[in-house]
Amino acid sequence: MTSSHLKSNSLRTGPDLSGHFGPYGGRFVAETLMPLMIELEKAYETAKTDPEFHAELKLHLRDYVGRPSPLWHAKHLSETIGGAQIYLKREDLNHTGSHKLNNVMGQILLARRMGKTRIVAETGAGQHGVATATVCALFGLKCVIYMGATDVERQKPNVFRMHLLGAEVKAVTSGAGTLKDAMNEAMRDWVAHVEDTYFLVGTVAGPHPYPAMVRDFQSVIGTEARQQIQEQTGRLPDGIIAAIGGGSNAMGIFHPFLDDAEVALYGVEAAGLGLESGKLAASISRGRPGVLHGNRTYLLQDQHGQIEEAHSISAGLDYPGIGPEHSWLNDIGRVNYVSATDKEALDAFQILTHKEGIIPALESAHAVAYAQKLAPKMSKDQILIVNISGRGDKDVPTVAAHLGVKL
Repeated sequence: MTSSHLKSNSLRTGPDLSGHFGPYGGRFVAETLMPLMIELEKAYETAKTDPEFHAELKLHLRDYVGRPSPLWHAKHLSETIGGAQIYLKREDLNHTGSHKLNNVMGQILLARRMGKTRIVAETGAGQHGVATATVCALFGLKCVIYMGATDVERQKPNVFRMHLLGAEVKAVTSGAGTLKDAMNEAMRDWVAHVEDTYFLVGTVAGPHPYPAMVRDFQSVIGTEARQQIQEQTGRLPDGIIAAIGGGSNAMGIFHPFLDDAEVALYGVEAAGLGLESGKLAASISRGRPGVLHGNRTYLLQDQHGQIEEAHSISAGLDYPGIGPEHSWLNDIGRVNYVSATDKEALDAFQILTHKEGIIPALESAHAVAYAQKLAPKMSKDQILIVNISGRGDKDVPTVAAHLGVKL
């Protein structure tokens, strides 16, 4: 998490001292929260240089989360698609079933250092909520999870898991009842309980220092993948593909490769019913810069600047914005932001399940869908890594419904 080993012109040194990645990021929060944000920034900067913090985090990632996660050569999938050899980074094998636990473990250790006894969090698909409820159970902290009412309905298994873990799940009925609305309510809760409460943000968005802090905790994915692919193939990959909602799994696997110009990076946004349909969650492809949830970034907006509701078959991707570092990487051309539709993700969900015996989250299926488009254009001696950010148990009812199967 330190930048002392990076070269002077590295793309990995951001944000600047004001929390900006180029024109994006920053800290747009209520006056009540500003002292707390500064306190959080100082606490994180101190923790980053504390060997004891790193040792405690490393122990929990190894012995509780289950790291390192494997890198699997998907030979059957590669043969089926044709072209490049596809490797899968198996974040779905983490305890609780997704990459979310990496960041949550880091932030919960930080919250304990800060003396906080109550945790609030927002969640969309429920994986961040489950991860937060899990670590709160582990460390005996009170836990309140805000979740859109729409997501509560379509992610019932995860809601039940959070209840089992002792969390209070508050259904948010404002707006469309999705992740954007849950984050609004979580921030309101935080403003009202600043003395004892820590807001555990689940993605690389929000006011500074959250985008950088979440990125740092998730970068363990790319650090491992970089070592593993060289051990297995003797070289770096030609490309890396990851799904993009807020963008935490993508930033986690991209960041350790940002300075390797020979490695192409692809962030896959949710095109929903199609990029021209108006029912999508592709903030970069169809959005423009604005301010939401404490940072400036690409957002889905109408002609009057009002935030538009996002749509995706994946509850974890239907957020109308994206992390500010992604916005900057798009503008400078380092990452290619592409898209996959609901139907393409559904098809990819089934292909990966049939060919490799791996049931991916619908978020991850968007990345697999783009691999199906890209790999055939590459040669058999080229290499792609696809980040399987989470497992698909939670999405089985959604997939069944779209396939016309009654469970």
